[in-house]
Amino acid sequence: MGLITSVICVFLLIYFIYYFANYFQKINSPRSYPLIGHASIMKPDAEGFISQIMGMGYLYPDAPRMVLFWIGTMPVLMLYSAPLVEKILTSSKHLGKGFAYNLLEPWLGQGIITSNVNNWRPKRKLLTPTFHYDMLKGFVPIFNEQSRILVRKLANLPKKEPVELLSFITLCGLDIICETSMGRTINAQLDKESDYVWAVHTINDLVQKRTKNPIMWNDFIYENGKLEKKCLDILHSFTRSVISERREELEEGGWRFNGRLAFLDLMLDLARRGLLDSTDIHSQLRPVDTLMFAGHDTTSTGASWALYLLGCYPETQRKAQAEIDEVLGESDYVTVEHLPHLKYLECCLKESLRIYPSVPMIMRELNADQEIEGVIVPKGTQLVINQFLVHRDPTYWQDPEDFNPDRFLPENTVGRHAFAFIPFSAGSRNCMGQRFIFSNLNMRSKVEIILRPTDGIHVVLERRRPVL
Repeated sequence: MGLITSVICVFLLIYFIYYFANYFQKINSPRSYPLIGHASIMKPDAEGFISQIMGMGYLYPDAPRMVLFWIGTMPVLMLYSAPLVEKILTSSKHLGKGFAYNLLEPWLGQGIITSNVNNWRPKRKLLTPTFHYDMLKGFVPIFNEQSRILVRKLANLPKKEPVELLSFITLCGLDIICETSMGRTINAQLDKESDYVWAVHTINDLVQKRTKNPIMWNDFIYENGKLEKKCLDILHSFTRSVISERREELEEGGWRFNGRLAFLDLMLDLARRGLLDSTDIHSQLRPVDTLMFAGHDTTSTGASWALYLLGCYPETQRKAQAEIDEVLGESDYVTVEHLPHLKYLECCLKESLRIYPSVPMIMRELNADQEIEGVIVPKGTQLVINQFLVHRDPTYWQDPEDFNPDRFLPENTVGRHAFAFIPFSAGSRNCMGQRFIFSNLNMRSKVEIILRPTDGIHVVLERRRPVL
């Protein structure tokens, strides 16, 4: 009986492999092997794996700009042309996230990033109004306060010595996202050794490395399970205590919101009105944790890359600084009213996000068979949408490796494909907080899942005026 079972299993496995192989035989793909796919040539380390994924795109640079690779017996189709990406991201059939997002569930649960389509739709509808203009306007003082702390810390560093900028901006971003999401000041810039700051940085690093190393996707093989649990215990304990304290404060105050309105306040108000489960703290915990994950690292890396590129291109930096001086005058306080007038700075930020998108790739799972370039791709196939390579498509970007903010001047964007620039994804399941992120970038630029530099970002700073 055991022999018969083994034979049947082997037969079904072989049938499964050839079934999928026949579907994909017309698609570009490096040579693979039965059962192991491309595992024999894939780098086991995170940086090597991600470089190989990018390299597959450069191996097939011409239309239709898609390539197939196999992780064991699982086919993964990578798309990196604007028309193909548009077909997937605008389809109401393919809103399911790829399997790799399951690795975030221990931290984020079934949040807005990780939830399946049936759970995602009502959550998206419920949470989208919380990112309205008035709420973002209320965060501006926080952006300014924390940016001042950042500038003062940078001003106290040795003059004309290289500075690893990302670590400073990451702490600033953490202070901003904690205060805007939970209404609590954690003083990460002043106390970077706190347990909470350590846990946030550590869990981010663990998630980054695990998502880029297929060997570690299996829970039994994953070597950092205990360290991850320690981080999660700290993070969830802190968030739970903040939720409990804030609920008590609001109940004692008759649910009158005075002063700044944090994202958590909106979650608790939704629970009070019966729109979230008020008895289940996880329903309030997950949105806050999701904002922490999605907000601080993406913004910090985005701002760091932008400052790095401005340092590499002095003439562009001078133009951006001249615009800031003209709009702000002698003031060092940025308001929402200033932002629409910082047009060239916005071009600089967009061009930085084009070259170094904070999220270089996203995943989708096909929820139905889909025709792509004459090939019927079967339901259940994992798709990788590679923004990094879409942003470097010479069809839409002349000299794509060059930093040229003029690409985003209004006269130069006419006729460009709408999906040639998608730093925050696109379609129905795009980033809800992109306005928050862009406002945050504007504020601070005045002074892997996330695309982070391996060895940090080193710049030399020069003071232009006294620091207040």
